[in-house]
Amino acid sequence: MKKLLIAAVLATTALVPFAAQAQMKDSVTLGMQLEPSPGLDPSQGAAAAISQVTWYNIFEGLTRINEAGEIGPMLADSWTISPDAKTYTFKLAKGVKFHDGADFTASDVKFTIDAATAEKSGNKNKKMYSTIKSIETPDDHTVILSLEAPSALFLFKSAQSTGAMVDPASAATNMTDPVGTGPYKFVRWTKGDSVEMELFPQHRNAANIKIKKAKFRFINDANAQVNALLSGDLDYMTALTAAQMFTQFKNNPDFTALEGTTEGETILTMNNKSGALSDVRVRRALMHAIDRQALVDAAMFGYGTPIGSHFAPHNATYVDLTGMYAYNPAKAKALLKEAGHENLELSLKLPPVGYARDGGQVIADMLSQVGVTAKIENVEWPVWLDQVFRGKQFDLTIVSHVEPMDVNNYTNAEYYWQYDSPEFRDIYSKFEASTTPADQKKWIQAAQTKIAEDAVNGFLFELAKLSVAKKGLTGMWASWPAFINEVAALSWEN
Repeated sequence: MKKLLIAAVLATTALVPFAAQAQMKDSVTLGMQLEPSPGLDPSQGAAAAISQVTWYNIFEGLTRINEAGEIGPMLADSWTISPDAKTYTFKLAKGVKFHDGADFTASDVKFTIDAATAEKSGNKNKKMYSTIKSIETPDDHTVILSLEAPSALFLFKSAQSTGAMVDPASAATNMTDPVGTGPYKFVRWTKGDSVEMELFPQHRNAANIKIKKAKFRFINDANAQVNALLSGDLDYMTALTAAQMFTQFKNNPDFTALEGTTEGETILTMNNKSGALSDVRVRRALMHAIDRQALVDAAMFGYGTPIGSHFAPHNATYVDLTGMYAYNPAKAKALLKEAGHENLELSLKLPPVGYARDGGQVIADMLSQVGVTAKIENVEWPVWLDQVFRGKQFDLTIVSHVEPMDVNNYTNAEYYWQYDSPEFRDIYSKFEASTTPADQKKWIQAAQTKIAEDAVNGFLFELAKLSVAKKGLTGMWASWPAFINEVAALSWEN
C-alpha cells in the first residue's frame, strides 16, 4: 500500500509541471525577413515591415480589414455616410486608452489627420487625407469628416497602417518608442535582432487575448529562417523568403504550413510610350507568348496565382481575366507580324529580387520562341529607381506592386509605365464616386477589364504568402490583404 501511495504521489507530481506548462503557453516568437526602417511609426514610415510589427498590435485605426479584405469597426464602433458620400460620421469606442494612460477621444483623431496632412508629413497616404476639407468633433466620441469628393476606398484606406491613431503627447517619439491604443505595449527594440511587446492590460479586449508576450525576430537569410523553425527558436515564420523551402514543411506533422496570397501583383511592366510597345498589338502579343503557370512553376516553385489584371485574387471583387490572353505562341506571332515587328528587340531591366531575376530568364526564353529578343540587364534597386521608375528609360521590367488596391496608378499618365487612357480615368472616377457596394463592384471590375483589354502590362501572377508555424499555434492569416500579423488573434492549443 505504501508503494502504491508513493507511486500515486509521484504520478500526481509529474503531472503538475505539464499542466502548468500548458497553461503558461502564452508567448509567441514570430519571424520576419526585414527589420522596420527607419522606425516603428506606420503613419510616418512607408516600409511594409513597420506595419507587419506594429499594425493591429501596438497601433489601431478607425476601421479594420479582415483576411478577406472586408471592412469592420475598430476604434470606431460605427459610422454613417451621407447620401452624397462626402460626409462620414464616426462614433468612437468608449473607454479606450493609449498605452501612456491618456484617454482616446475625438481630438486625437483630429490631431492624427492634421499631422498626416502637414507639410512635412511622411504619411504615404497623405494624398487621401488631404481630400478631407473639414473635421468636426462635437463631443469626445463623435468625429465628422467632410470630403471634397466621394471616395469609394475611404474606409478601406482608413484601415491601412497610415491611419494609425496617435497620442499628441507621444507622437514625436513614436519612431523609437511607439505608443498606441493596441492590445500590446512596446517593450524594447534590439536593433538588428528583434522587437518585443507585452499585453496592455487596459485594452478593451485584454481579457480575451491569449498571447501575453510577443517577439518579432528579423531573419533575412532564407536558410536561417528554416533553421530557426526547425530548432524551435521561432514559433511562426510569417512569410518564408524562399518558396522552395516551403515544401519541406508541408508534410511535416510538427508544423502548420499555410499558403495564401498577398497584394503583390507581379507584372511584366511595359513602357507604353517606348517604340513598338506603344502598339497595343505588340503588348497583346507579348502576353500571348507567356505561359503564366509554367512561369510560376519554373521561377516560383509552383507558388503563385496567375492573374490577368492588376488585382488581388483574394479580393471579393476580383475578376479572373487570365483567359483574355491565354498562352498562344501562334497568336503572338500573328499579332507581331500584323504590327510589323516580326523580329523585335527589347530591353529587360531586372531588379535584385528572386522573382524578377529568375522570372526574367524564363520570360526571355518564352519571348524568344515568338521572335522577340529580350536583352536582360540586371540592375540594383537604386539604378532601377533612377532609370526605370523615375527616368522611364526601359522597355520591359519585372516587379511586384504590393500596395493594397493600387489600381488607381493607372489613372496617372506620368506613372512609369506611361499609360494614358481618358476612358480608364472615367471608369475609375465613377468607381470613386460610387455610393453603393453594387456600383463599386461594377466599376472596379470594369477598371480591371479595361487595363487587361489594353494590355497595359503583362499581368503575371500574385505573390504567394507562404507561412509556417509550430503545430498547435492557431489564428494565423493565410493571406495578406495588408501587411498585418495580428498577434491578438493567435493562441496555443493545449
